[in-house]
Amino acid sequence: MASDGAVTAGMNGAALWQSFAMIIVSELGDKTFLIAAILAMRNPQLVVFGGAFAALAAMSLLSSLMGQLLPALIPKLWTQYAAALLFLAFGLKMLQEARGMEGGSKEMEEEMQEAMEEIDQGARGARTPVEMRDMEGGVAGGLGSPSLKGGRRKKGGVEGVREVAAAVLSPVFVQAFVLTFLGEWGDRSQISTIALAAAHGWRVVTLGTVVGHGCCTALAVVGGRWLACHISIKNVTFGGAVLFLIFGIIYFREAWIFTGEDASVFA
Repeated sequence: MASDGAVTAGMNGAALWQSFAMIIVSELGDKTFLIAAILAMRNPQLVVFGGAFAALAAMSLLSSLMGQLLPALIPKLWTQYAAALLFLAFGLKMLQEARGMEGGSKEMEEEMQEAMEEIDQGARGARTPVEMRDMEGGVAGGLGSPSLKGGRRKKGGVEGVREVAAAVLSPVFVQAFVLTFLGEWGDRSQISTIALAAAHGWRVVTLGTVVGHGCCTALAVVGGRWLACHISIKNVTFGGAVLFLIFGIIYFREAWIFTGEDASVFA
């Protein structure tokens, strides 16, 4: 029993690390990473982080639950082989992309330009900058308005709730959430999350991906602009390709072992 528990803990630890590493190599320098970085240059960083991270956490949970349903519809052996094929396919595709890239920051500048265009398109029809600043300060719509007596703001829990509501309902939060969620839907990291959850379960994969997204989003919000100008997207893509290929080999090995165990049971 103790050995079984140790094996389970080891598998969960490996799945946690794989989920975390997959997000890091997939999201660093990605379009959603740049969207968070650009929004943070123009708006309060904490609000941008909250909106982007909320979208990524929701996507991670949704993708993990989708992966959890697969073993109920498809035999576990098939999900193992499917995960291996997906990681190998993504790894080869990323390797091909890395080989076609030029050194330097040209690709990153192109991604940055695309992200800025998406942000500008999403901002059309939104509130004016003055209204957005008012909402951020909690004065739009009567949120956090000064007290009528002496112009003093109310203190305590009510004021805290108002400030949180003003941030969550602000156009910047909504913009960061929507742009990030739509940009992540159908992305390589979402499909990889589904594959990992199908192989290891939704809880540990959700934890690993959420922590990974939190680190990437925080890095984007705090120093995304500087990082985008100093990292080579070619090297990041090449490193991600190698990691995905390693994951593919690992899952093929696990599926092969699982096949042998099934054969011994029916022998």
